[in-house]
Amino acid sequence: MGAELRIALVTGGGSGIGRAAALALAAEGFTVVVAGRRRDVLDAVAREAASAGRSVVPIPADVTDPTSVDALFAEVRERFGRLDLLFNNAGTSAPAIPIDELTYEQWRAVVDTNLTGPFLCTQRAVALMKAQRPRGGRIINNGSISAHSPRPNSAPYTATKHAITGLTKSTALDGRAFDIACGQIDIGNAATEMTDGIARGAMQADGRMAPEPRMDVSDTARAIVYMASLPLSANVQFMTVIATNMPFIGRG
Repeated sequence: MGAELRIALVTGGGSGIGRAAALALAAEGFTVVVAGRRRDVLDAVAREAASAGRSVVPIPADVTDPTSVDALFAEVRERFGRLDLLFNNAGTSAPAIPIDELTYEQWRAVVDTNLTGPFLCTQRAVALMKAQRPRGGRIINNGSISAHSPRPNSAPYTATKHAITGLTKSTALDGRAFDIACGQIDIGNAATEMTDGIARGAMQADGRMAPEPRMDVSDTARAIVYMASLPLSANVQFMTVIATNMPFIGRG
């Protein structure tokens, strides 16, 4: 992409992996739009970036709402005229309870955020990337190691992350003709507020509760920067980044 202005959009950019990725991308020279439902945390990320002389622009948005997503992409187009990178990061999970105890509302909340949200953002990003000049761009989807192997009592989260793999493959295929690359990063146990409980103790496949190792979230951010910094002629289709000693590969 050279030294020209590069525009990135990170959903769920106010905390956790999204915040770390946004700051790392800004350090790499991207102008980063952070989107999320809470203006206060988005503003905090923008201030942190500005203190280091880097550019992060907060735009509140709800990825589950098509009208809100339309407004988000309209503002990106109006401000910058293009989008070079979309990181579909916003996500949520349901309570870790047996599948027969989940409510429809709990299921729907996860599907709307983890699957419909990335679809809506991908749809708008592809339209913008096809029309802009120079044409093309990159989309990175935040999958999960749940896209490979579930935790106990995780049906909504695991189902959506498997579905994200399908969205990633379809977007990569359909984007080829328009210079749009799409890849997926599957992350295991990055140290964020969302995984604080895992550090204290998580249910294992055999029913035991055991604490699990975590990796620094900055290691995840560096992997995302690597994927984002490749020329559009190259693509990381799938990358898995995990805490080395977490119980992922093996007999559970």
